[in-house]
Amino acid sequence: MISAKNLWKNYGDQTVLERINVNVSEGEFVTLVGASGCGKTTFLKLLLGVESISKGILTLAGKPIPTEPGADRGIVFQQYSVFPHMSVLENVMAAIGFSKRGMTGYLFGEHKSAAMDLSQAMLTKVGLQAAMDKYPHELSGGMRQRLAIAQALMAKPGILLLDEPFGALDPGIRADMHALVLDLWREHKLTVFMITHDLKEGFHLGTRLWVFDKPRIDPHEPDAYGATITYDLPTSTRSNADMQGIIK
Repeated sequence: MISAKNLWKNYGDQTVLERINVNVSEGEFVTLVGASGCGKTTFLKLLLGVESISKGILTLAGKPIPTEPGADRGIVFQQYSVFPHMSVLENVMAAIGFSKRGMTGYLFGEHKSAAMDLSQAMLTKVGLQAAMDKYPHELSGGMRQRLAIAQALMAKPGILLLDEPFGALDPGIRADMHALVLDLWREHKLTVFMITHDLKEGFHLGTRLWVFDKPRIDPHEPDAYGATITYDLPTSTRSNADMQGIIK
């Protein structure tokens, strides 16, 4: 589904990523770990289409990654990407509106009624059925993250990009979010890329774990070399069973 061949990313004279060579099949759950500033978020931005590659090849289903975000790729950040002036239900309905080409986010008539039904079903799925009329500032951190995930899934993406989505949550809520994300991954047959600084979380959630690091360092020119994927590890015994269930 995703293929990178000799992928590099530079910002001027600074090399952020170098020599990335990976293939990812549909339905995999890839977790990304590594020190801050080693290019993990940059890699997600390349997948999303908001950054362009400097050298090499990056393809989605055999074609170059589009140079702008699309409904086929949803993203959830650590900082909640929700509209503060809209209710929970309105936030999710707006995500449907924005996913339609030429739409402004506003829905009318039959489109609005259908969007409301779909949004209510998604909010029930992520455990926010009792909070549909609340506003983001009235929600806990875990509830706001559930809302952001519901938004991202409304466009029915094949790929879900998660940039440290649970870093600000306490351990108990994180465990609940882990269960939710795994359930949604299986049910929606998603291909997931998730950045985390928690190695245990990475091994627990992913079917593969990538370690980003700089194998080459020049103390006189610290920006001359970038990070690459130094380890690509299968993570758990559940991986094969889950993958077979998703592919079927």
